[in-house]
Amino acid sequence: MMDDILADLAEDDYPRPLTAVLVLNENGAGISQARHFAAGFLNTLRDQHEVDVTTEALEITQLIVSELVTNARKYAPGPALLRLQIVGPTLRLDVWDSAPVLPEARSADPERVGQHGLEIITALAETINVRSAPPGKWVTAHISLGTDPRDTAT
Repeated sequence: MMDDILADLAEDDYPRPLTAVLVLNENGAGISQARHFAAGFLNTLRDQHEVDVTTEALEITQLIVSELVTNARKYAPGPALLRLQIVGPTLRLDVWDSAPVLPEARSADPERVGQHGLEIITALAETINVRSAPPGKWVTAHISLGTDPRDTAT
């Protein structure tokens, strides 16, 4: 499956998004599998196709996947879906779940135990978007894969 997705990778350009999808059903895939799936997708792009994926981007991706899949498993009945799309130097990470309630970031509270996921995602992702998709919702985060141009400026 991964080879089919990667066959669309062009030498000098990304003419269309590269996509990988993992179905997270009640009986099967969980948080650890989703993290490994995302890491495998990015590692294959980096190691076999020379796509610029920094270690930081890989770690941020795994953390965001963990947070979003944890919420989907905890608050939504039924299956969920993890979709990864590469568009140029950016990873679009989508999680769909069957809970119609849209999450809202809470104000920072160091005394609160748990429920910091959206705060974490907002701090790490370039952008985050939550939208209704009856009967559930999509949560989308965009993550820069390569070196931030601001880090290499002289």
